[in-house]
Amino acid sequence: MASCDKPEVAKREVKDREHKEEKKDEEKGGFLGKVKDFIHDIGEKIEETIGFGKPTADVTGIHITQINLQKADIVVDVLVTNPNPIPIPLIDINYLIESDGRKLVSGLIPDAGTIHAHGSETVKIPVCLIYDDIKNTYDDIKPGSIIPYSIKVDLIVDAPVFGRLTLPLEKKGEIPIPYKPDVDVEKIHFEKFSFEETIATLHLKLENKNDFDLGLNDLDYEVWLSDVSIGGAELTKSAKIEKNGITYIDIPITFRPKDFGSALWDMIRGRGTGYSMKGNINVDTPFGAMKLPISKEGGTTRLKKKKEDGGDDDDDED
Repeated sequence: MASCDKPEVAKREVKDREHKEEKKDEEKGGFLGKVKDFIHDIGEKIEETIGFGKPTADVTGIHITQINLQKADIVVDVLVTNPNPIPIPLIDINYLIESDGRKLVSGLIPDAGTIHAHGSETVKIPVCLIYDDIKNTYDDIKPGSIIPYSIKVDLIVDAPVFGRLTLPLEKKGEIPIPYKPDVDVEKIHFEKFSFEETIATLHLKLENKNDFDLGLNDLDYEVWLSDVSIGGAELTKSAKIEKNGITYIDIPITFRPKDFGSALWDMIRGRGTGYSMKGNINVDTPFGAMKLPISKEGGTTRLKKKKEDGGDDDDDED
């Protein structure tokens, strides 16, 4: 009798075949699984042995290399570490500087170099802030103020095993928008007077309109009395000009009165004479050294004798 004439026998044979096929699949799946696990283990061991890994980066410093009334040159130091046994290329560097969420400057540095195998390298990113661009774009950013900033950097590298990676970095700080100080020659006292040579002292008033202190180290200037240059002089000692404050300094100077003509007699008689002053001051600030211009046009001052020379040496008088 054929098996089809006996349903029980046919069912049993089908079940036996299915069981054998499942057993084969299990054996096959188990074998493939063991092969995959073996390959994975071998891959991990090779990776551990050879030392493949993701590169890392960190902002290690921000330096203001130059700052004046026009611009600020900034260098961002980024330390990139390559744990891999082969060099990795820096494909691109994207950077953005913001202040309170508003873009100040952005840029792209392509083909930024290569990081050596199992090495670290400091990548320097130069950034230039043009103050006129900032002030023309944002009216509320005033000269003399200090603004917060955020530097965002994306390093794009091509790493083995991992492929192309983007390493995002961010650093925050503050930067000034410098404002030039105001200068006035309040009066000129002469120590020694003759038509050939007069030794005098300039009493200068310097007003700092910045929200940060200025440490005055040096002056580079020239003074004109009644359109006649009396030259310049050097600062004999340093001075501190506090933020939004006024400082008075005395500077010795020597000139020849016979070159002044009638302007000299106007000063001696107390009528005053016109003066102009132009130059630069070198100062220290919390953000680095600065060279700031000083200028005064159309000022008026008087030449005064000391009391011991028969003059009126009242410091309260202009």
